[in-house]
Amino acid sequence: MSRKKYNIAKLREIINRRYIFLLVIIMVCMTILSSNLFYIQIIKNDFYKEKLDNLKTNIIYGESLPRGRIYDTLGRVIVDNKIINTLEYRKINNISSKEEIDIAYNLANILDLDYDNLTKTNLKEFWLITNIDDANKLITDNELILYKERKLNYKDIKRLKLERITDDMLSIYNEIDKKAIYIYTLMNKGYYNDTKIIKRGINDLEYEEILNNNIKGISFGTSWDRIYPYGNTMRTILGNVSTNGIPEELKSHYLDLGLELNDRVGTSFLEYQYDDELRGTKNKYRVEDDGSLTLIEEGRLGNDIVLTIDIELQKEVESILERQIKYTLDKENQIYYNRSYAIITEPSTGSILTMAGIRVVRDGNNYKTYDASSGIVTLPVTVGSAIKGASNIVGYKTGALKIGEVRTDECIKIASTPKKCSWKMFGSIDDIGALKYSSNVYQYKTAIKVGKGKYTYNGPLTIDESSFDIYRNIFSMFGLGVSTGIDLPVESLGYKGTSKLPGHLLDFSIGQYDTYTPMMLSQYIDTIANDGVRISKHLLKEVYYPGEEELTDLKYSYDLKELNKVEIDSIYIDRVKSGLKEVMSSSGTGYGYIDRIYNAAGKTGTSESFIDTNGDRIIDTETLSNTYVAYAPYDKPRVTFTIISPDIGYYRNGKTVRSYVNKRISNEVAKKYFEIYK
Repeated sequence: MSRKKYNIAKLREIINRRYIFLLVIIMVCMTILSSNLFYIQIIKNDFYKEKLDNLKTNIIYGESLPRGRIYDTLGRVIVDNKIINTLEYRKINNISSKEEIDIAYNLANILDLDYDNLTKTNLKEFWLITNIDDANKLITDNELILYKERKLNYKDIKRLKLERITDDMLSIYNEIDKKAIYIYTLMNKGYYNDTKIIKRGINDLEYEEILNNNIKGISFGTSWDRIYPYGNTMRTILGNVSTNGIPEELKSHYLDLGLELNDRVGTSFLEYQYDDELRGTKNKYRVEDDGSLTLIEEGRLGNDIVLTIDIELQKEVESILERQIKYTLDKENQIYYNRSYAIITEPSTGSILTMAGIRVVRDGNNYKTYDASSGIVTLPVTVGSAIKGASNIVGYKTGALKIGEVRTDECIKIASTPKKCSWKMFGSIDDIGALKYSSNVYQYKTAIKVGKGKYTYNGPLTIDESSFDIYRNIFSMFGLGVSTGIDLPVESLGYKGTSKLPGHLLDFSIGQYDTYTPMMLSQYIDTIANDGVRISKHLLKEVYYPGEEELTDLKYSYDLKELNKVEIDSIYIDRVKSGLKEVMSSSGTGYGYIDRIYNAAGKTGTSESFIDTNGDRIIDTETLSNTYVAYAPYDKPRVTFTIISPDIGYYRNGKTVRSYVNKRISNEVAKKYFEIYK
């Protein structure tokens, strides 16, 4: 009997637990449902109300009004808009696909139109529409059965058809066909009632012929295109804007923001980064019963943005880079060198005055010049000795290096590895001299101490592997190997080596292991100049509401962002700064990089780099790269310079062939800055 009572009690306990569990599930579901209802009915009420109103009253939108202008730091327009005539198409009720195809062919015979954006998928989809019987034959009987049983849907069937259309089937299309197919694709892009722009920049002959043909659904309008008063200066960083709606690769991003498929949006760099400010809104129209449009809400121009960039200085620096690269290629027998980067910043604010990258390629007896400024944030390089200031800080912070410590500069030899030496023997040298003369051995000895290793000549060396993390953590305080905070949509974080061999820690300490972008190196010298305070890099200065001509209605200014402070006593930062000043002396490695009248402090770097010379994605050639960082004046820094020239040297027949182009560029860039900012 007691056993039976026990079973009943146990059963009740189980039922109660399940009941409580069920109640919890119901409560969670009700909470989720209530939250969604609150979100839809309260938070998004206006959004869905507008959508409902649009469904009730046939509403369409025109093209976005022109984007905001982009200005440089002194108020010069560097990106503007121009108004252009357009050819537009809007669907007529109950128009058939055959009628639209006839319109497309009619226009194809009139328009001079670039159709390079026509894709194979566009051709296949057109083939499906115009070859319905043959397209149906691409589906097997078994697949039709699955379709009827609802095991395959319409999208599955269409996908199978598209996959089975061969290049031979598409070979029937000539150039006029392809132009017509492209026009037809534009006519059917986006939403049904949208006005589609078929061509921007209609000429007088096209206008007259289309007018005479009285083509259904076709009308003329106006639109806008971006123009660049300074040509290709900094062109890549300024970014691009779409011409025919949201591109496929950005649909998810922009549709989530509530935009429409036919919206013109920023697609790269600054245009993308600040699209929400720059993008104008659209005129809103009601479609009347007779098909006419009534404007019910005016759109607005996009906001204007002001950059920290000095466009005239940027232009001058790009000119220096181009001239020096061409001279080097022409006079100095360089095989692999073709580009250089230059960054000028204000260390106390993180403002970027110039970020110039130029690539020059030999084309027979001539040269072609390209804007390579994007490489400043996307292409990491091996920076070499320029980072030895941060290496000294690692030593000071860990106790592996004392201020004024004297060491003997001599080759280091680890068992079963080649010797590691400085570029020359320096004998007895202290921490200031190690920076001044760029001693590798001095840094090796610090790294061994940081790694708690015991070194004997040609003996084995064991280090504590956590020392790699110690170096990386302290380097990151200077912006090396981490995001600089720059307001661009892309930024590489460089390459972090995975090997923990002792020799690689030594390489790390002289900038020969991990790689960093030019922008990271710029933030590193900014942080030193700024007494160990790391400030976020930025290109935006201000945003203004749209005005007639002048910038008068400020929306907001960029707020300075302090990312971190190097966690070490200021006496050690000052010690590094003293070493960097000595680098610029008449016997230092930086002599001649900047005229001494500007009282600069800096650091040079030479690194071994490796490149792929034949495009097979295999590193096959060792080169030399040069870096240089500096700030001025030494006693009250107001500007920093970062100059990088990859692959300026190589080895041939046991000898080194190298150029001093980085030194020439550095001298000219600094001179130009001080001419403008006296």
